[in-house]
Amino acid sequence: MRTLLNVIWLVFAGVWLALGYVLAGIICCILIITIPFGIASFRIAAYALWPFGRTVVRDPRAGVLTTIGNVIWLIFAGIWLAIGHIVTAIPLFVSIIGIPLGIANLKMIPVSLLPLGARIVDADNPYYSSR
Repeated sequence: MRTLLNVIWLVFAGVWLALGYVLAGIICCILIITIPFGIASFRIAAYALWPFGRTVVRDPRAGVLTTIGNVIWLIFAGIWLAIGHIVTAIPLFVSIIGIPLGIANLKMIPVSLLPLGARIVDADNPYYSSR
């Protein structure tokens, strides 16, 4: 079932969202100081292509620099990417088949707002399922 949902997702929303994240990653990689933001953006782009069966967990060891980086990301890119998720979720909710895709789209908003200190892992990994 995950594979079917991922294929439908890829066609209707995944490609466009991933392109948005890749564009943000390229822009962030222009300056040396923003390369960590670019790497996070590329990581989320891969998640946006194939989200079903994967989940986001927060790293408990993330420190003050991660928080500062997330605030900077939120101001310059996070809000726009979250708006992109909302805009693409609305048409997905119109059809019955699109409802799970719209829900998955809305579940990506937290990682699009605060990507640093987040890890994307397999949902079946027993190590992360208890956290």
